[in-house]
Amino acid sequence: MAGNRSLRSQVEKLVGSTRSPAARVRLLERSRSGGTCRVCIHIDRPTGSFSLFFFRHADGTWHVFPSDRRRPEMGIGRKAA
Repeated sequence: MAGNRSLRSQVEKLVGSTRSPAARVRLLERSRSGGTCRVCIHIDRPTGSFSLFFFRHADGTWHVFPSDRRRPEMGIGRKAA
């Protein structure tokens, strides 16, 4: 399971092996609240260069799409206890 959750495994799933120096982290950004982590991976290939953005989700997995933001909720769940 840990291999499926790592950023490296997600990048390799999309573009193949990243063992060469052709792939590198260009940007690492965390939100002030600590809720969002974003990473930009830059990949150089003989056919051209490209970048991929990955977002860390609350369950620790990395995806190329951002996680849903928590929205304000109304309810009496906490007060009922």
